[in-house]
Amino acid sequence: MNPTSPDPANAASDLVSRSRAVVWHPCTQMKDHEWLPLVPVAKAEGVWLETPDGKRILDAVSSWWTNIFGHRHPVIVEHVKRQLDTLDHVMLAGFTHEPVVSLSEKLVALTPKGLSRCCYSDNGSSAVEVALKMSHHYWRNTGKPEKTRFATLTNSYHGETLGALAVGDTGLYRDTYAPLLLTPITLPSPDCSLMQDGGRGPGESWEDYSRRRFSDARRILEAHAETLSAVIIEPLLQCAGGMRMYHAVWIKLLREACDELGIHLIADEIATGFGRTGHMFACDHANITPDFMCLSKGITGGTLPLAVTMTNERVYEAFYDDYATGKAFLHSHSYTGNPLACAAALGTLAVFDECNWMAIVRGLGQLMWTQTAALRSHPHVAEVRQQGMVLAVELAASPHQRKPYPAGERRGLRAYQHALDKGVLLRPLGNTLYLMPPYVITPAEIGRLCEVLTEAVDVATRT
Repeated sequence: MNPTSPDPANAASDLVSRSRAVVWHPCTQMKDHEWLPLVPVAKAEGVWLETPDGKRILDAVSSWWTNIFGHRHPVIVEHVKRQLDTLDHVMLAGFTHEPVVSLSEKLVALTPKGLSRCCYSDNGSSAVEVALKMSHHYWRNTGKPEKTRFATLTNSYHGETLGALAVGDTGLYRDTYAPLLLTPITLPSPDCSLMQDGGRGPGESWEDYSRRRFSDARRILEAHAETLSAVIIEPLLQCAGGMRMYHAVWIKLLREACDELGIHLIADEIATGFGRTGHMFACDHANITPDFMCLSKGITGGTLPLAVTMTNERVYEAFYDDYATGKAFLHSHSYTGNPLACAAALGTLAVFDECNWMAIVRGLGQLMWTQTAALRSHPHVAEVRQQGMVLAVELAASPHQRKPYPAGERRGLRAYQHALDKGVLLRPLGNTLYLMPPYVITPAEIGRLCEVLTEAVDVATRT
C-alpha cells in the first residue's frame, strides 16, 4: 500500500462513525448499530456490492427489490448520461419533455390493455396515494360522494405515507400511527401459506384454496359496495408481509366482483412489476386489467427514484372539464416526471427489449427452486414457496404444529449476520428468509446464493 494513501479499513470505519452521527437510517432501530455494524459500500456492479476495503457482497435482495438488471447496468447508465447533457429537470405542470412522453407511450403499450394514462410521482408510497385520491375523486366527480372507503387484504403492505399506510395491514408498521389513519375494510388474504391459521390444508391446491377464500371476500364486498371506492391488492405476492403468495384465480374473481359491484381495483405492482413474478406484470397471470396500476422500484432498474400511477380513459374523462367545475386532479410533486429518472426508465425498457427476459427469469427461478431442495425437508422450515424469481423460506419452531419462532428471538437477524459474513446480502422479514436477486445473476452465483441461504437457515434455527 502507498504510505500516502488512506487505509481502506480506517476510511470505512470513519464513514460508519460519521453515518451514525448524522444519518437516521430507514426501517432500523438505530441502537442496534452500537453492536451491529453498518456496512459501508464504495461501489457496485452487476449483482455485487463492494466495501471500501474490497470485500464483495452478493446483493440477493436487489437492494430492496429495485435493481432488476443489477447495479450500474451500462445501457441504463448511458441513457442517464445522455439525458444529463441536455435537460436535468423541468416542472411537468404546464411543460413536457421527450423522456416523459416516450416513457408514457411505452408504458401504455406494455401494461395490461386499457391503461392509457400515466400520472407520475417519486416513489411507491406516493403512487399508492395518487391511486387512492384519484379513485375517491372519481366517484365524487361522477355523483357518488358516499364512496369514500377502501378495502385491503390482511397482512398487506402498501407503503408508509399516511394514506398508503392506512390501507396496509402489517401491524409492525401501522399500529403506532393508527390514530392518524383512515380505517379500511379488511378482506381475508388468499395467502396460500401452510403457516396461516385456518389456511390451506395439506393436499389442497393453491387454486382450490384461493377460490374458497374468495367467497368470504365476496360477501364483505357485497355488504359494503355502496360506500367502497376501491380495493387495493398486491397481486400474487404480499412482499413486506412475509413474501406470502396466492393463486392468480383470486385476482380474476376479484376483478369480476369489482365490475359487478361498481368498485375500483388498484393493483400495487411496485414490487411485482417488471418481470419479478415470471410475467411482465403480476396481473398478467390472471389476464386482467386493474383500474389503477402503481409502478415503481424496478421501473428505473434501481437507478433513480420514479413512480407512476396508470389508469384508464373512463377515469381520466371524469376529471376532464372546465376549470370552474373544480374537477381537476391537483396532486403534484416537485420532481414529477423528472427527465433523468424517465431516461433511466427508458434505459430499463431498452434492456427488456434485448432478449426474452421472462424466459430467463423463469429459468433462473427454477434453478433457485432446485438448488434449495434440501430446505424442503429441514426440521425447522415450515415451507419453501416461490413465484418467479422470488423464493421464500419460512422458519418455524415446530413446523408440524405451525408454531412460529417468537419475534423477540430475531432468528432472521442471525441469518442476516451469517450470510453477510459469507459475502451475501439477505434481509429477512422476521422469520421469513427470501431471495430476490437481479435477473443478471449467473447459475454459479445462484449456486453460491443457495448454499449460503441453506447455511443461514441452519445457523438461525440452532437452539
